[in-house]
Amino acid sequence: MSGRATVYDVAKQAGVSIKTVSRVVNGSEEVKAATRDRVLSAVRDLKYVPNSHALSLKSGNTRTVGVVVDSLSDPFFAAIVAFVEQKLAAEGYTVLVASTNRNGDREREQVMALAGHRIAGLVLTPTNSDHGYLADVLHGIPLVIVDRTCDVTGTDVVKVDDFGATRQAVLDLIALGHRRIAFVGDSSALPTNHDRHEGYLAAHEEAGIEVDAALERWDSDQTDHAAAATTSLLQLQDPPTAFFACHPRGAAGTVQSLHRNQQTHRAVISFGEVLLGDLLQPALTVIDHLPERIAEATADILLRRLIEAEDGSEPRPPTETLVPLTLIRRGSGELTP
Repeated sequence: MSGRATVYDVAKQAGVSIKTVSRVVNGSEEVKAATRDRVLSAVRDLKYVPNSHALSLKSGNTRTVGVVVDSLSDPFFAAIVAFVEQKLAAEGYTVLVASTNRNGDREREQVMALAGHRIAGLVLTPTNSDHGYLADVLHGIPLVIVDRTCDVTGTDVVKVDDFGATRQAVLDLIALGHRRIAFVGDSSALPTNHDRHEGYLAAHEEAGIEVDAALERWDSDQTDHAAAATTSLLQLQDPPTAFFACHPRGAAGTVQSLHRNQQTHRAVISFGEVLLGDLLQPALTVIDHLPERIAEATADILLRRLIEAEDGSEPRPPTETLVPLTLIRRGSGELTP
């Protein structure tokens, strides 16, 4: 043959579809070994070199996906990005990452910048801002909302049961005899924190226990803030016998304060894993808010949407996926009053 070999030439010689050639060339593991060998043999014989720029011009976008989260310094979101990137890279996609620092204006700027790169899809952890702009910016680009809900309809959402997991954890504390349970929270504007607080309230209502507002602390988004909040709770005339921290940074601050004040006999449950929490005395009881499960579900959904877009097939209805959670009992959450 004369001239440069194309993906069509490789597909014809290997007896496969163009999509299969693309997956093999981009390192996907979801191709049978025999098929992969035929494609690679054709690539070698024809001296085929993929032209990603030409493919992007043809499709109208690149094989690039955007991921926008709160902060890469947060271990939870950093882990989600790492798992999503690994999964998408195996399918031949490049991942561009941006952070918002929970700022609505910055979120919009980051999404617009990514859209300018002609991304094929977007993963977004939304802030508490208005998201009406997304439809105009993305123009039908597949979107998966992660960890939270927002005012965007008709899109896929991957989250956990914040309400149900918190309710059950607080009911467990109540069953042990605790009646003064503190809530150490982050910003009340975040949907996740709102749902966890609602679970905290629901557990008390179900048990017929009136919630003392003096036991609630908000805006403890950093470890030192949570430590100060916990110390102030310990100074109450009738201090809490148990603490529910609605995020790992809050739990780390709570544990820090309890150890500093020699109050480690008070129960603690954390929503999410704390670094070295299993090595504490007592070891920290946690709700297993595992980022890899969330990331895997997110990547799977986005990949299905990307395939639909490439095939031009009718997209399936949007889904809301609830990733299951488990309470890991290690000792701190099982302490009695």
